[in-house]
Amino acid sequence: MIESLQTIAQRAGESILSFYGQPIPAEKKADDSPLTLADLAAHRVIVEGLRDLDSAIPVLSEESSETDILHRRSWETLWVVDPMDGTKEFIK
Repeated sequence: MIESLQTIAQRAGESILSFYGQPIPAEKKADDSPLTLADLAAHRVIVEGLRDLDSAIPVLSEESSETDILHRRSWETLWVVDPMDGTKEFIK
């Protein structure tokens, strides 16, 4: 499983790097933090990779739509994902 997770992380990193050095427009999320196409691309790669690995394990990602807390409380196991830590620094 570790090798599969490493592959997912590497693919997500490659998706982020495809945006590096280019002007990247950023939207503001509800918490006033930036959200870029690089964030969303990495999110997609990670979520799809984790679902392919085991679709029974839910994914809670910083870029996912909100999942009701009552529903999340029933999750015994989950993946917690921050697709790109440091978006503010990435877009500078």
